[in-house]
Amino acid sequence: MNYWKTLISPFKPFKLKFYCGKVAIGTPYFFPRKLVKVSKEEATNKAFVKYIELKEKGKHIPFDTLYEEESERMIFVPKTFGFDFVRLGWKTKWGDGDYRFEWEPLMSFVFYKWQFVIQIVAPHQDRYWECWLYYERNTDKTKSVAERIAQAREGFPCKWKVYKKDNKETIDYWNLILKKKWL
Repeated sequence: MNYWKTLISPFKPFKLKFYCGKVAIGTPYFFPRKLVKVSKEEATNKAFVKYIELKEKGKHIPFDTLYEEESERMIFVPKTFGFDFVRLGWKTKWGDGDYRFEWEPLMSFVFYKWQFVIQIVAPHQDRYWECWLYYERNTDKTKSVAERIAQAREGFPCKWKVYKKDNKETIDYWNLILKKKWL
């Protein structure tokens, strides 16, 4: 939850985005879900199907063994009630300091088929979080903010080439995500 530090950092503040409606937002990859053991009926049915398939192949495994195996299985089911707190999703790509954004932080509350979500949305989301991670994790915290920004801009340039029809443009995302005072 240390992304709240961005509010008192040289980075532009993020915004909160709210959603209330049918379950529609993943946490992060799937809709809110939980793991549960399979029911006795489902375990019995699956064990029976396996028992028949194995018997047809000429193999004999006792039904009790197959049932016991099936009854230990877990399956995902949609959440009917509960909270999910999703941290900022990121990874390093080629080495320490080469950050890649995966998903934004959010809080989700599910009540039957309804969901209330608070998402943290930053300007130029992918580049914002990648630059912030480099600034926060790979700069010398004993230096001043200006020195840390200079160190981050040098170590993690965040300049991207954008092609629009016949034009090629280079965008320096540091200029778009830092507060004016720090440009």
